[in-house]
Order: sequence, then structure tokens, then C-alpha cells
Amino acid sequence: MDVFFDDPTDDDPKTNYASEVFEMSNLADILVFAPDQNIISNLEIMDGFQMKAYLHLNEIFFELKETGGDKSGVINGLRSDYQERWTEFVNVNHIEENQKYIQAFYMGEEPFWNGISFEELKEACDYVKADFPNVKIMMVEAPGAIDEMMVPESVDWVGFDHYFIKDPTSNQEFQEEFELLKTKCTNGQQIIVVMDSHFLPLYHRLGGIKKSTLDEVARNYYALADSDEMVVGIIGYFWPSGFDLENSTGARGLPQHVKNEYIRIGKAITGK
Repeated sequence: MDVFFDDPTDDDPKTNYASEVFEMSNLADILVFAPDQNIISNLEIMDGFQMKAYLHLNEIFFELKETGGDKSGVINGLRSDYQERWTEFVNVNHIEENQKYIQAFYMGEEPFWNGISFEELKEACDYVKADFPNVKIMMVEAPGAIDEMMVPESVDWVGFDHYFIKDPTSNQEFQEEFELLKTKCTNGQQIIVVMDSHFLPLYHRLGGIKKSTLDEVARNYYALADSDEMVVGIIGYFWPSGFDLENSTGARGLPQHVKNEYIRIGKAITGK
């Protein structure tokens, strides 16, 4: 939602889309790419729209170590100076004072899929949790790595991002992944559902999904989330067009009836 990406399909220079989603959302992401990055105004903008942020902290803690492995083709690891980077970021942004604007710290980027070891993921999550015990820690894994995923006790919310599924409530592969994810959760950890809210022509059509039927997909994800007591919330991926691939359509570029369904579901969840 605030990841320093300007939708190339319009003429409006914009990288913060809080004003477009606030009526249906109480949570949105901010990408953190450097320890000296000042995001105080970004947090205040979201607060003005009655939303809290989850901060994407992968670049603060992890870096590419080498290529290879049997998953994504890269092996990421903990930076040797992660403590200094985190301290600088916390000080620059007065996080002790401004944590009231933050719902969660998002740690790693599909960590096991991208070669991060459990020990290093745990070290990073534990370090952040020790500083801010009242802020949630969130991690999202790729579906192809759920089987080997381990969740640190310091993590509060866990999810996975399997897209191009018309109905996750009845798709066998998705359901097997969802049930496997549950077995990885302990000590009251909750699930965050990552909803497919974008359109990539080739991949979605292979899944039998059209732009015009993404409202049905949204209803199915909501039904999944609403029926399971372990689910704490839903985040949609993604909002601006052109984000993953040049020909991708983000949620803001989808047909109005699809966006209306997002608004309906969002209001049902948030009470806005």
C-alpha cells in the first residue's frame, strides 16, 4: 500500500494509496528498505485514515548470501550488522513513541522458500519482539515451503500466499496447505489469510479466473477466513497495477463490481 511504487497505468504520481483503501481497511503495509528511512509521515498518514501499518522489515535484517538451494534459487541470510541497522531504524522513526501506529512487524520474505534458516529467522524475530513485545510479529511463507517451515514462538501471525485459486474452501491443494499450516502454529499463534486480489492474464486464466469473477474469488476467501477461528485477518495482494509483472492488474484496476465486493467485505470485517 505504501511500497514506493507508482502505478504506471495512470498519470497520477502516487506511491501511498491509503486514501483509496481506508473505507474498507484498517491495516496496510509500508516497505522499509534502509535503516535511515524516515517513515513517520507515512505512519501518520495511515493513522489519519484510521489504519495501522505493518512494516516490511526484510531489508533491515536479511540479505542475499548466495544463489542455489532447492526452492527459489536464492539463499538469504541474516545480516551481520542487523542489530545496528534495527537500532538506527528504531531511533530515526521514534518507534518507541510511534509503535501506537504499528500493528505488526513483517519479518522475512517467504523465508524458508528463500533460504533463510530457522535459527536466523528466530534470532531476528526474537530480537524485535524483545524490543516491542506488544507489537505483533508476522511471517508469510510460500506454499512450496510450508512442509519444512518452522515458526518461532515470537511470531504471532502466520500465513502463506497461494494465488490463482478460484475457491480456497474447496480446492484440495489449498486445503491441504491450509491444514498443514495449522500444524505449524503453537501457543495461540493465529493465521493471516493472504487473498488473491490481482490479475495476471496467463496464470489466472489457467485457474479458470477472469477479471470479472474476482469478486467471487474474494467471497470465497472471506468464507474461508470467516469460518475458521484461527484466522485473525485478511490482507489482499496487491493494489497498484504493474507491480509484479508489467501486464498485471492490481485491485485498483479491477472492474468496479469487484472493488465494490472488496469494500463490502472490508466493511464487514472492520466495522467502518
